[in-house]
Amino acid sequence: MTKTNFSPNTSRYVDIEEVRNALFAYLIAKQDAGEFLLRIEDINQSEYTKSAEEFLYHVLDTFRLVYDEGPNKESDNGPYNQSKRLDIYKKYAQKLIKKGYAYYCFCDEVTLNKKRLEATDKKENFKYDGTCRNFPKDEAQRRVMAGETYVIREKMPDVGQTSYRDLVYGDITVENNTLEDQILIKSNGMPTYNFANVIDDALMGITHVTKECTFLTSTPKYLLLYDALEFQRPEFMHFPLIITKNDTKRKKGTKENNLMDLLNQGFMPEAILNYLAFLGWSPKDAREFFTLEELVENFDSKRIHRRPAHYDIKKLEWFNHHYIKEMNKEDYLKFVRPFLEEAYNLEGKKEDWIRKLLLLYKNTLSFGAEIVLFTYMFFQNTIEFEEKAISFLKSDVYTKKIILVFREEIKRLDIWTEETIKEVIKQVGVKSNVTGKMLYMPIRIAVSGVMHGPRLETMIELLGKDTVLQRLGE
Repeated sequence: MTKTNFSPNTSRYVDIEEVRNALFAYLIAKQDAGEFLLRIEDINQSEYTKSAEEFLYHVLDTFRLVYDEGPNKESDNGPYNQSKRLDIYKKYAQKLIKKGYAYYCFCDEVTLNKKRLEATDKKENFKYDGTCRNFPKDEAQRRVMAGETYVIREKMPDVGQTSYRDLVYGDITVENNTLEDQILIKSNGMPTYNFANVIDDALMGITHVTKECTFLTSTPKYLLLYDALEFQRPEFMHFPLIITKNDTKRKKGTKENNLMDLLNQGFMPEAILNYLAFLGWSPKDAREFFTLEELVENFDSKRIHRRPAHYDIKKLEWFNHHYIKEMNKEDYLKFVRPFLEEAYNLEGKKEDWIRKLLLLYKNTLSFGAEIVLFTYMFFQNTIEFEEKAISFLKSDVYTKKIILVFREEIKRLDIWTEETIKEVIKQVGVKSNVTGKMLYMPIRIAVSGVMHGPRLETMIELLGKDTVLQRLGE
């Protein structure tokens, strides 16, 4: 049975790249009827953020990435918070020391920093030189018992190669003499990320370790730990990076990476998940829209890409626009109304007016909060004219006449409905001898300040007669 894992860092809020990685891990497990496990990386308690962990659960619930095993779903493999597993990590570190695969290192930071500077001066990459590597075990134990500060390092082979086959990137081989004796247990007694995750993945039965491709060349370090502890090697699948349109790696914690912002702005979970599936994967055909269940059915890990995936907010908006259009009217109104209520005072507005205003933009919105931008003209006394709209008015010799005729016709209008307004516009066209864009555009600009928008007669009806006449200069 396939078993995958998602173990986010709770020192920050989970971002969209991590959700993409979680989605892929979930799909890899579920397309094989396997299990998806959640583990909480919270070893560094000084940076741990409780709200970040709570947001993580909210995100998994929002995107319906239900984990089979993890916090609040305990099994014999728990606990699932790494901060509660410290004794386990220490036990396996001691086991490695006894077997000769790890050692105590007493080098202090001052000494190490001096060596780093020397390497920099020589324009070389710093690599720990193994000063404590062959220190006599009894002497090392004496110094530990005496209370000296130490770390525990993995003893890397001096010769040979470590190879593995990544299920996405193919065969990977690293020369062992290029691998640094990595720290397993830090001087404060805490395990490093690399060590803790190897132990946990092995003990929790993870069959497919999934990470972003930046870990490709460090994976041999993990494999040597698996071998030293006589754990069965899992399969490895590394996912492509998500980069910006400038071909740079997305920075964690930046606004563009902020999942909370996307959700708060009214990007629908279904749309985000659907879009993220395409950041590093493609289906067998040209289909673009999938539910989570359909992704499970159609996902093929062999079609995960190696090349970086470009994150494009406009493409995400396109996906979101599709899902908004597909909503039924009542669900749409429930979804979008809070954004309007938060931005504008709706006191005195009739319910039918509010509903009609919101529905006017149902097929236009790219995200929920965009309703505020589209509807501002209905909630302010004055309007701002787009620069290109001003240019249009100046370029059309018929504009003034059309607006004057429209104003006079509107003044005489007693019944204020879409139908009567539409008839008035037709009459303006006849009297001005103008049709099409050259008729509708001047009227639209005069009452709204913009060149493009929803149905003109509906917009005018919602603005109301007094507002329209005021904007026409009456």
